[in-house]
This record gives sequence, structure tokens and C-alpha cells, in this order.
Amino acid sequence: MNKKSIIPLIVSFFFVTTIHARQWTLQDCIDYALKNNISLLKTQIQKKSSHEDVLQSQAALLPTLSGSTSQNLTYRPWPQEGSSSVQNGYVQSSIDKVYYNGSYGMNANWVLWNGNQNRDQIKLNKITEEQASLDSAQIANQLQEQIAQLYVQILYTTEAIKVNKESAVTSKKNEERGKTMVEVGKMSKAELSQLTAQRAQDEFTVVDQESNLRNFKRQLKQLLQITDEEEFDVVVPTTTDEMALQAIPALQNVYTAALNHRPEIQNAMLGLKSSDLSIKMAKAGKLPTVSANGSFTTNTTSMSENAWGTQLKNNFNLGGGVSVSIPILDNRRTRTAVNKAELQKLSYALDLQDKKTSLYSTIENYWLQAENNQQKFKAAKISTQSAQTSYDLLSEQFRLGLKNIVELMTGKDNLLRAQQNELQSKYLAIYNIDMLKFYQDGSMK
Repeated sequence: MNKKSIIPLIVSFFFVTTIHARQWTLQDCIDYALKNNISLLKTQIQKKSSHEDVLQSQAALLPTLSGSTSQNLTYRPWPQEGSSSVQNGYVQSSIDKVYYNGSYGMNANWVLWNGNQNRDQIKLNKITEEQASLDSAQIANQLQEQIAQLYVQILYTTEAIKVNKESAVTSKKNEERGKTMVEVGKMSKAELSQLTAQRAQDEFTVVDQESNLRNFKRQLKQLLQITDEEEFDVVVPTTTDEMALQAIPALQNVYTAALNHRPEIQNAMLGLKSSDLSIKMAKAGKLPTVSANGSFTTNTTSMSENAWGTQLKNNFNLGGGVSVSIPILDNRRTRTAVNKAELQKLSYALDLQDKKTSLYSTIENYWLQAENNQQKFKAAKISTQSAQTSYDLLSEQFRLGLKNIVELMTGKDNLLRAQQNELQSKYLAIYNIDMLKFYQDGSMK
């Protein structure tokens, strides 16, 4: 194989390796999901559909124009010879058993005023379009929250696997030490079996955590709508203690800021605005409707001696006028429409209050979790240091025969538990603080 054939293979290898080695940051996941998530794409379709309703209601302000024609063939078995007949208002000079008639017309109608219902409908459709846009923004926010939650789960599980692997290595060393002590008669085989069981349990925990990690990645891929077999992995950023111990945003400040930009709140407020328009349009049902209309018609027949063009000209009619429709009795339709619109406004007001309550509860939960996990992290750090010191001492005393196997295993379990608690509280503190910032300014970091 010459150099010219080797170089493309090397380039192809590195290209494929680069593709399969791609690691996703949190921002990569969010950007990709916002472009590809099916639930989000469906809301964007609904927004476009709402825009079509706006265009339709705007076009309704213009006149309507329609054309019509009819072509008829008639058979008269017993025509009256020597007499004239009248067809469509015109005298026909010839009498035939079979004859042909044609009529042509154009009609225009323009609603000049209907209590401003047509203009209010435009405003209502624009609000509906804006609500559809806010629905899309709300789904996008929910999607970002779900991605962030899974991303943190992946980061925590990745770190937990490292801790459990270190624990498994320690268990393996203890087991090897136990075998040596059995050989010199300082430990019984029953005690060695306990060390072996602990080593096996630690290895099982690592496998179980790795399975959880793969499951969290699968769930994240599902949110991103990724269905290929390409290796999926995320970037594990450096997390510091300062990130977990940073200042927690004030609860009331976050809630006040969220009220001004959260799409679910804005959507509910638009619901109130649309209900006011619905009430106004329902009340307009009591008002007259003024319309202008115009038309022209003409017709032809085969029983006329005049040419076709001449008939069109001679039979041409042009008319126009204004009509006024005044509702007097409508079987309570208007009153019912007004009452239902007012009830709908009350429902929207309750929805708004409910969403404000739900928003406050969500923010408060993140704030409480941030406070609790921050305090837990501070305590867990001290606990881990203490457990590590204690285990190191127990391990040395066990080597010297001053401590038994039960005390050693208890010390190791305490250390592992303290390490896991520290990791969990650290990541949860960071996550909840970042979620508070997300609700405060709308950006996921």
C-alpha cells in the first residue's frame, strides 16, 4: 500500500473517531433539543396555524366577490307555433322544441359595520397567536429543566461511580490483606469471607451505578430525539466547593422577576385580555349589521335571433344597495354569549392565580432545597474528613491486629456513605441554585 492510499485512511480514521468521541455540554444539549424536540416543534406548528387565523380575520374586512353561471338545455314537446314566449323576462322570437339558456352574474358584498366584531376578531386572533408563541416558550422552559435535571444526574452518577470504584479497590486490597493474614493464622476464613463479600458488594454497586448512568443518558437522548447508535457522552465540568456554597438568590426577588417574564404567567394574563374582547364581541350581537352589496347579471338564449354578444349587452343588469340587519329577538343567544364570556373571564382569573401559586411553590421548593443541601454539604465535608481519618486509623489498627473485621467494615461503610452524601449535597446545591437563577433571568447556565 503506497503513501497516497494510506493518508486518506488515516484522515478518515481520525474523522470517524472525532465524531464518535463527541461529548455534549449542557448548552449543546439545550440548543439541539430546542431545534429537534418533537413536542416543541408541534407547538411551533400551532403558532403558524394561529397566524393563518390572523390573516383570515384581516381579510374578512375586505369585500367578498363571487361569480356564477348556469347553462340549461330545455326540451318543449308541444311548442305553440306562431306565438312568442317570454324567457327570463325577455321575449323570444323563435319557438323550438329544444333550446338553450345561459345566465351569468357577479355578486359583491361588504360588511361596513357589525359592532366592530370583525376588528375585535383580529385582535382576538392576534392574542391567540401570541398565546401559541408563549405555549412554545413554556414547553422550551420545561424541556430545559428536564435536560438540566438529567444532566446533573449524569454528572453526580459519574462522580459516584468514581467513589464506588475507589471503594471497590480498597475492598480488594482488604481482601488481599485478609488472605495474607489467614495464611499466617491471624484471621479466620469466616472473617475473610466477610471481606470477600464486601468486595463483591462494592463491585456490584459499581455495575449498578453504571447501569443507572446508561439509563440517564438514554433518557437525555430521548429528550434530544437522538435515535442513532453513536456513542453518547456528556462533558463533565469542573465543580468546585465555591459553586455549591455561593450566595443563594432571595426567594422573593426570584419570584418577582419570574412574574415578569415566565411564559405561563404571561399566557394567563393574555387569557384575561382575550376574555374582555370576547365579552365585547358578545355584546355587539345586539347591534345592527350594515352591509353594502352590488351585482350584475346577464343571460342568453338560443331562441333569440340576436347574436350572442348582442344578447349579453341587451340583457345586462347592474344593481347595488345597502342592507341593515337589526336583531330584535334572538332566542337569548346574545345574552347567553355574554354570560358565558364573563364566566370564562372568571375562569381565566382563577387560572392566573393558580399559576402564580404554582410558580411560587416551585421557586420556594428550589430555594428550600438549595438552603438545605448547602447546609448538608457543609456538614458532609466535615463528616467525610472525619470518616476518612477514622478509617485510616482503623485500617492501620486492623493491620496490627488491634481492630476486628467488623470494625474495619463499619469504618469503610461510614466513609463511603459520607463521600456519597457529600457528592449528592454538592450537586443538588449547585443544581437548585442554578434553577433559581433560571427562574430569575430565564437563562440556563
